[in-house]
Amino acid sequence: MTIYGVAFLAFCFLVGKILGNFLGDVLGFNGDIGGVGFAMIILILGHSYLQRNDMIEAPSTAGIMFWSNMYIPVIIAMAATQNVHAALSGGWVALLAGLTATAAGFYLVPVLSKIGRAPTNLNA
Repeated sequence: MTIYGVAFLAFCFLVGKILGNFLGDVLGFNGDIGGVGFAMIILILGHSYLQRNDMIEAPSTAGIMFWSNMYIPVIIAMAATQNVHAALSGGWVALLAGLTATAAGFYLVPVLSKIGRAPTNLNA
């Protein structure tokens, strides 16, 4: 059921946020470091664990899959917006680092899209 997906997603987000804030405190930063990433990892590992041990039914899996698919674009877009604000207020070095990472990501899309694809036969 979709409601279990919402509950599981909320749990993963809260745990990820707590871990990200804790990591920020440990490293001496005032903020969340990697909370969204932690939440995504917890969501993936938790769902895999529940499926592997037959602790979840098909309707619940459908709900979790729906919300995990919604989670990635929505939460990452929210985090990206925060990162843009931080980069613009952080100076030229932060902005240059962000632009370099974005350009590298665009450059690697064709390379990464070839991974796992069957080779095409050019002689046919």
